[in-house]
Amino acid sequence: MNLRAEILKEHSKAQCNKIVQWVGADQKRFDELFGLFLHDESRVVQRAAWPVSYCVEAQPALIKKHWKAMTGYLDKPNLHDAVKRNSVRMMQYIEIPEQFHGEVMNRCFAYLESPGETIAVKVFSMSVLANLARTYPEIKAELILLIEDQFPHQTAGFKSRAKKVLKQLDKT
Repeated sequence: MNLRAEILKEHSKAQCNKIVQWVGADQKRFDELFGLFLHDESRVVQRAAWPVSYCVEAQPALIKKHWKAMTGYLDKPNLHDAVKRNSVRMMQYIEIPEQFHGEVMNRCFAYLESPGETIAVKVFSMSVLANLARTYPEIKAELILLIEDQFPHQTAGFKSRAKKVLKQLDKT
């Protein structure tokens, strides 16, 4: 499969699933996809983000050797929403290596605090932070404060996730 050509061919759920199936649990194929995600032109990067997140959700071990590149990439200025959304989305489903907890927390707090950030990135950041609060209970108060501060002015999607996250934090 010419992966880059397939990514450019069409941007659909079916195409995403086709790429995810092609990658499967194959580290070399995932590395190729991840390479496009990090280093190609803007449109390829945006489109590769979706299958990258689904591959990692299905096979978390695939991202293991790429954590440093992933966290560094999220610090790039003017990152496309698709890249942020899919990167943070996958982090809510997997165990983040301890050495990256601080970077991921800082990035997710920044996303959640940012008035211009998309709702999807905010809600996925909330979930990632709630998961990390199990290990770092000292972040709970700040997370709760941020959620409660934004709650009255946010969308139904934000409010729905916020209620679930607040409930989860209450149990930890």
